[in-house]
Amino acid sequence: MKGLLLKDWYLTKKYCKAYFLIIFSLVAGAFFSGNMFFAFFACVFCGMIPPTLISYDERSKWMQYSSTLPYTKAQLVSVKYLIGLIMQLATFILTMGALAVRTSIDGNFSLLQFFIITLLMLIVSTLTPSVTLPFIFKLGAEKGRLVYCFAIGAVSGASAAFSKLINKQAIIRLDPAIIIAVIAAVCILAYALSWYISIVFFKKKEL
Repeated sequence: MKGLLLKDWYLTKKYCKAYFLIIFSLVAGAFFSGNMFFAFFACVFCGMIPPTLISYDERSKWMQYSSTLPYTKAQLVSVKYLIGLIMQLATFILTMGALAVRTSIDGNFSLLQFFIITLLMLIVSTLTPSVTLPFIFKLGAEKGRLVYCFAIGAVSGASAAFSKLINKQAIIRLDPAIIIAVIAAVCILAYALSWYISIVFFKKKEL
């Protein structure tokens, strides 16, 4: 597994430099403008890294070559989920650090608000890959990209709907932090379920 992680890390450094630049620019935008849209969009870009690596694997016939190596299909799937988690974690730490510094400088740091934004970023980080990666492992990277675009739109629409929902009188009595925490926990479980489904799909796929 360590060899697979190194291989994907080398691919990420070589072919995903543009992603790193965009993510850094988005985090900087969140810091200097205070607009958290930039931070959430950085998470979306992180979610594009595993599908991009899968696309390069397919173009180079790596999937077929890997069948001659002592790696299982479960490991080939797992490494994409792990590299995605590593990238998301790095972006998450960088973004939340920038947010903490920004709000502290402005003098309006709120632990509750920080906690809620943390949970929201966790949701954005896990939800889109959870939906798209099983389709990519089943259908391939090119067809899976269409699902990824659809998932981004669905997540954005769901976020807007949720924002309106919590502002309604029937929901306002509930603590938004508790609601978001429950949704975040569900998204983590969905990520684990997506991981398992991708392994099942990929095991049935002929290389």
